[in-house]
Amino acid sequence: MYRFFRPILFLFSPEFIHQAVMLMLGALRFIPWGRSVVKKCCTYQRQSLSKVVFGINFQNPVGLAAGFDKNAEHVNDLACLGFGYIEIGSVTPLAQGGNPKPRSFRLPNDRALINRMGFNNKGVEAVVQNLRRRNPKLVVGANIGKNTLTPNEHAPNDYATCFAALYPHADYFVVNVSCPNVSCLRELQSREQLTAIVRRLTAHRAAQPQRKPILLKLSPDLTPAQIDEALEVIANERLDGVVAANTTTRRDGLQTPQAEVDAIGNGGLSGAPLTQRALEMVRYISRKTHGKLPIIGVGGIMTPQDARNMLQAGAWLIQVYTGFIYQGPMLVKKICREIATA
Repeated sequence: MYRFFRPILFLFSPEFIHQAVMLMLGALRFIPWGRSVVKKCCTYQRQSLSKVVFGINFQNPVGLAAGFDKNAEHVNDLACLGFGYIEIGSVTPLAQGGNPKPRSFRLPNDRALINRMGFNNKGVEAVVQNLRRRNPKLVVGANIGKNTLTPNEHAPNDYATCFAALYPHADYFVVNVSCPNVSCLRELQSREQLTAIVRRLTAHRAAQPQRKPILLKLSPDLTPAQIDEALEVIANERLDGVVAANTTTRRDGLQTPQAEVDAIGNGGLSGAPLTQRALEMVRYISRKTHGKLPIIGVGGIMTPQDARNMLQAGAWLIQVYTGFIYQGPMLVKKICREIATA
């Protein structure tokens, strides 16, 4: 059925459709049995899908990647679509509008998206208020970043502010230093700057009664040497895992006409063109860490087989975003069925 509606949806801008879909999901709260009906249609539950990763019990390994529900306004609604967990954000200390519109673009010939949203969100205090209303049974991760106007030398303060405010309300945290859509952000992936950030977070965590996992989100554009450097920081600072990978700035191999790609301009590419690179990165990290470091595999998971391949490559958990947009709300159920019956 979604294949029938998708051409209609794609007549409108991606950001407009995203907002419309979120409004429709929110309306389920006011429809008798609305959430229950959607959950029954979109959820595939099997005990074999449940797994414990970094001390958290996930009902299934399929999560929604950060960026879809930046402000944690719809975590309970999105859970009805069968996700085992939801990652919100990226969250910054202060509200910010992000980059000028248009800033999100579809490449249908490539089953891909390009976005340059720029960490648009309502700020950490608004997100905290929204998370107070979350279903406590739902696993929620918080993806944290810095405000665009914050210079890199003060970035540790921004990450620490978000981490401290969200600590009582999220189950795990992802340090996002790899988004290509925030000026100079990826410079924070260097050993020195990354260490300065994560030490602020681990110091705060050490003073809390409950230890919550901290993961690092990496760019798919890193060289093997840069990945190795990041893994050293993860090991030295006793972080709990890695998210591989973020969107890419590369444009090679696309079916979309070059003139159209050039007209879109800068931004992070996601979707099918990222499938192989994300798989390679997960395999590399798994091999380098002897399969002992938890990896959340994300990037180019467009089909149930893609999800299965990612898990076989060494991912402990997976996330979808662009595949969800192109394949529709039944994708999670199809992935869970594929994993459970493999």
